[in-house]
Amino acid sequence: MGIVIGIDVGGSTTKIVGLKDGEIISPMFITATDPVSSLFGAFGKYIYNNKIALSDIEHVMITGVGSAYVEGNIYGLPTTKADEFQSDGLGAHFGSKLDKLIVVSMGTGTTLIQVEGDNIRYLGGLGMGGGTLMGLSSLLLKTTNIDTIQELAERGNVKNVNLQIEDICKNDLEGLPLYATASLFGKVANSHACDEDIAIGIYYLVIQTIGCAAVLSALNSGIKDIVPIGNLAQIPQCRIIFKMIEDLYGVRFHIPEHAEFRTAIGAALCYKRK
Repeated sequence: MGIVIGIDVGGSTTKIVGLKDGEIISPMFITATDPVSSLFGAFGKYIYNNKIALSDIEHVMITGVGSAYVEGNIYGLPTTKADEFQSDGLGAHFGSKLDKLIVVSMGTGTTLIQVEGDNIRYLGGLGMGGGTLMGLSSLLLKTTNIDTIQELAERGNVKNVNLQIEDICKNDLEGLPLYATASLFGKVANSHACDEDIAIGIYYLVIQTIGCAAVLSALNSGIKDIVPIGNLAQIPQCRIIFKMIEDLYGVRFHIPEHAEFRTAIGAALCYKRK
């Protein structure tokens, strides 16, 4: 069997991986001004860097919102469009050893998907994600540079931004310890929050909202394992915030290796499944 190429085409960012005999080959991403340029730029760079001949490639699978702009075969290779939700589910499940899980695809917005064995089901989504983080950072911090935002957040104190249970109650409430958040950004009006505090507050607003939405989506399903994928899953604060949610709700978050490439991996797996 040859190499199956999985490509996740975003609006301006494309992620690409190769899959051969169940092994992931050199995940890569590239940015461009439009989806088509991003796709062909990523594909060309990928095969060149990895010294892959076109004859080594068995099939190309593409998915993502930008795939709608691509018609026909890529470089004459057999090319198929993969369902994005199936790609999310298969990519998140790959190598996890979990039979039941909730997939949280954290992109510009967020998609929630339930995986039970071979059954992959779209649950819904919310308009909270990387787009929210960048928009609020532009508005409140005057930057969209993720490295700058990260540096600010690492020095911030979220207690200067979020209202916590301990701010309004002396004792734990049932199911709500004193450290739990009572209101995201609920303390800003009465505090002297600096840019560093605002940065960490934005992280908590986006990541905690997504994490809690995942927990709510799993209610009555018996599923306790949640797998976040996408670019946002790579932010270091995800592990801190998800750990708080784990302690509150008795769930388990698993951030996989190559989390940002999982949709592209899933697209390649769609070919094998088909």
